[in-house]
Amino acid sequence: MPLTLADLRRFAVARSLFAPTSLKEAIERLGFVQADPIRAPARAQDLTLRHRVDGYRAGDLERRYAELAIEEDAFINYGFLPRRHLDLMHPRSPRRPWDRATRRRATQVLEVVRERGEVHPREVDARLSLGTVTNYWGGSSSATTWLLEEMHYRGLLRVARRESGVRVYAPRDAERPTLGKRAQADALLALAVGKYGPVPGPSLGQLVSRLRYAAPQLSTELGAALQRAKSGLPRARVEGVDWYWPEGEQPAEAAPAEDVRLLAPFDPVVWDRRRFELFWGWAYRFEAYTPAPKRKLGYYALPLLFRDAVIGWANLTVDAGALRADFGWVARRPRDRAFAGALEAEVERVRAFLDL
Repeated sequence: MPLTLADLRRFAVARSLFAPTSLKEAIERLGFVQADPIRAPARAQDLTLRHRVDGYRAGDLERRYAELAIEEDAFINYGFLPRRHLDLMHPRSPRRPWDRATRRRATQVLEVVRERGEVHPREVDARLSLGTVTNYWGGSSSATTWLLEEMHYRGLLRVARRESGVRVYAPRDAERPTLGKRAQADALLALAVGKYGPVPGPSLGQLVSRLRYAAPQLSTELGAALQRAKSGLPRARVEGVDWYWPEGEQPAEAAPAEDVRLLAPFDPVVWDRRRFELFWGWAYRFEAYTPAPKRKLGYYALPLLFRDAVIGWANLTVDAGALRADFGWVARRPRDRAFAGALEAEVERVRAFLDL
């Protein structure tokens, strides 16, 4: 029988929301966990991992980071990924080279980091007093923070750990790729499809565009990798759209779990807004940076998945140690007892995750 959109939807949910496992194994299976600093009521990386890690509590990733073979780095966005994937992106060659003054300051910073082993940005600022720079929004930012982030992106530094959410940096040994550029590009795209598949054709191109941020030196090779993926990946045309998914996998008949899940705005199930609308017929928007009067869903609305359908959203807040959940619905709240019990169980899981 030909595949349907419902088949692809169940496939997407089932392969991403796998049975809870260890933190190390979950990150390996996901391949990448997108990070975001907003805490509402927890950071996006924690909200993503809580569904996939047995007994996960908010902040576990930060607390255990140093003991895991993972790194903070740029991929599709900024986040966490297994260390072994770094040689697919490094040595990274940004499109805009530094000027002489920036290279000189970077050399000074690197000397401080090597001397100290690990440094907090305030230590570098105290030693070098680099002043401020104009940021992306036209305001002022610490030149030290900006330069440390630039050096991290270029592979000169790594994040050793975090201290109250602030990156603490250490020197990074230069990666020496064991693959040629073509193999690197193919592996990067396969990693992205493994996380976000099944992927509609236009989104496959979007993934390649974002991977050019992760590996700008592979820009040409990634374009060629896209064409190879379109001809080589498993695929199906459903309702006029070509869909692609990882090699070795195939959509199979599976009954969706009788669960409610409150998903992070960047959870792989909902990250691709194009796929979201194709699957569920409505537009989810992340509105944290939208002026309050213009918000339709809320500051940090979490899509609400029941079985294999996203039927609404929730805004969660913690006030005086108590969790408050405000829900919105695409149509109306389901009236059956199965949903009521599943929703109550999910809210209790959030309370445990937040240690309330």
